[in-house]
Amino acid sequence: MTKGFRPRLVALDIDGTLLDAQERIAPAVRDAVTVARSTGVHVVLSTGRSTFGITRILESLDLTGGYVVASNGAVTFSYWPVEIDGAVTFEARETVKLLMEHVPDALVAVEVIGRGYRVNRPFPEGEITGEMWIESVEDLVAEPVTRVIIRDPSQSAEEFVELAERLGLHGTNYFVGYTAWLDLAPEGVSKASGLARIAEQVGVEQADVLAIGDGRNDIEMLRWAGRGVAMGQSPLSVQEAADDVTAALVDDGVAVELARWF
Repeated sequence: MTKGFRPRLVALDIDGTLLDAQERIAPAVRDAVTVARSTGVHVVLSTGRSTFGITRILESLDLTGGYVVASNGAVTFSYWPVEIDGAVTFEARETVKLLMEHVPDALVAVEVIGRGYRVNRPFPEGEITGEMWIESVEDLVAEPVTRVIIRDPSQSAEEFVELAERLGLHGTNYFVGYTAWLDLAPEGVSKASGLARIAEQVGVEQADVLAIGDGRNDIEMLRWAGRGVAMGQSPLSVQEAADDVTAALVDDGVAVELARWF
């Protein structure tokens, strides 16, 4: 971060950063986002969620127009109305086949932009949103996709991290969540790459971007931004990737960080 830093674009992760487990936004956080937006800064939500699971968050923050990084960078869109600006796809067939050899009972979901997911079996209630269509794993990845979710409720996140590292997953980028949730994306695609596209569109330099997040899928974004800030409850690997660490979600970490600048 350069001396005299002043953010012109604020990138915010959603789950664990803006929202708690009950999908609530603390009043202090909502107010802090409103204040930042009132100064003319670009507020960009940057999330692993699909388009369908983001729009109500924009409404709850009273964000009236702007850009969003969705699906860990594979999709970017503007609003309102919601218009997809970019979607990067990849061939996932071989990677999914390899993973299923190691976790044969895993749940698999493929994003249908703006509508929901195609799945091999129903996911636990509330984990993915939108319409759902049940298909075989082979059919799910028969054509290029923007995103694949591999979910195994019987394993831990640590086991998935170890599996992903051991397999290498060549030709894809991958992100492991707090649970045994593996998100596959096109190689070279991350929240950082999606955010870079949006920053260029709105004329903001990388050095003038403030990014806040809490998950392993935020690491590239935090490293890329002029100032990357990890939430206080983040895993150590996320904190180490950041320039600074703010308060935890329960202590309104986003509001604490934004108050430094707005």
